Amino acid sequence: MYDPTLWPHIGPYLQAFNEVMENTGLPNATVSIPLTAVLVLLFSWILLRLVHRRRKIEATIERRKAAGEPVEEAAAEAIEEEPVEEEVEAEEIVEELEEGEEALSDEQIEAELAAEALEAEAEDVEPEPEPVVEVVPPPPPPPVEEKPKLSLFARLKQGLAKTAGGLVGRIDSVLRGRKIDQDLFDELEEVLFTADLGPTTADKLLTAVQDRVREEKIEDAMLIHDLLKEEMGKILEPIAKPLEVVDGKPYVIMVVGVNGVGKTTTIGKIASKLTHDGKSVIMGAADTFRAAADEQLTIWAERVDAEIIRQKSGADPSAVAYDAVQAAVNRAVDVVIVDTAGRLHTKHNLMEELKKIKRVMDKVHPGSPHEVLLVLDANTGQNGIAQAKSFNEALGLTGIILTKLDGTAKGGCIVGISDELQVPIRFIGIGEQIDDLRPFVAQDFVNALFDREG
Repeated sequence: MYDPTLWPHIGPYLQAFNEVMENTGLPNATVSIPLTAVLVLLFSWILLRLVHRRRKIEATIERRKAAGEPVEEAAAEAIEEEPVEEEVEAEEIVEELEEGEEALSDEQIEAELAAEALEAEAEDVEPEPEPVVEVVPPPPPPPVEEKPKLSLFARLKQGLAKTAGGLVGRIDSVLRGRKIDQDLFDELEEVLFTADLGPTTADKLLTAVQDRVREEKIEDAMLIHDLLKEEMGKILEPIAKPLEVVDGKPYVIMVVGVNGVGKTTTIGKIASKLTHDGKSVIMGAADTFRAAADEQLTIWAERVDAEIIRQKSGADPSAVAYDAVQAAVNRAVDVVIVDTAGRLHTKHNLMEELKKIKRVMDKVHPGSPHEVLLVLDANTGQNGIAQAKSFNEALGLTGIILTKLDGTAKGGCIVGISDELQVPIRFIGIGEQIDDLRPFVAQDFVNALFDREG
């Protein structure tokens, strides 16, 4: 399409072409074909640039019209500036050719022309708005199904499962499908003797069952299961006496037992129950021989919000007990629980040391300690009876705590201890949690032990 406004812009490029031809020293007819092709492509590129610039000037004029600005001056200035820039470009082309620079290949020129055309189209086309990315929140995690909480009886039964399997399970296997005769009682006697009840208690139970079978004329052997349950309940019922803190501050509890029975942990659990009931508690770390015993008790004191009285390792245990009871008296604290050393119960020095601690506490607060609790590990079985006898003779026990019933089949020792010592059973431990230290209730115990359901 003819456009007279473009011709004035071509003049400088024609002049540059003539100068190039003159510098070569060759007539027009003798110009090589490659040079001619290069020049044709060059002038084609120049024409495209001019067309592109012309379009830009027209676009500028349109924008000024839309904005209400003067159009003539802007167009004139745009048209006048173009030749100046083109003359500079032409002079640069001539200088490059005169310096002998290598001419561009046909492919390079075509690539540059195509790039210029794409650039012009891109400037004319309005940019498309960026797509809006919708952020989808991740799906919520699936709800965690909470395990149903077990009832108190179910937890007790679960804790006594091994004892039930080792004692009651063996009893039922002897009774099942049998007729009642002497052979049956002989086998039953063997089970009771090997169930850590102790020989005295086992013989007592068996005699009571045989008497009732004759008196009640029982013929079904499986009914002996219920007879044993009732006779065990009769032995346990009189000594099932949970701990009761009476008024008269402070109420002093002395806890004894050999190492490894869970004595310090038991003290922490008792303190937790007392603080939960609104009692103020001081713990006395009088086990100054066992490594880290006072640190363990300190952790429990912080956990259950109780105070602790302690001294350096190796200090006199009686001094720690004295300080603990005296602090409780001065501060009107409700309960003092004193931890003690726990070497073997057969050691004479240990028993003398415990006696001394007991005397010192009585001097600070007459009548104390009000409770002397022995902690026994149910895993010791019949040996627990021997331990209880030794501590009872030296200190006069007021209660027993049987721990770790959930991890042994020897829980039947509680019947033998109760029968032979007649010392109240205050607590039983059936697990690791704080509330797994349960006040001992005889009827609940035998029901869980002999329950056949589940």
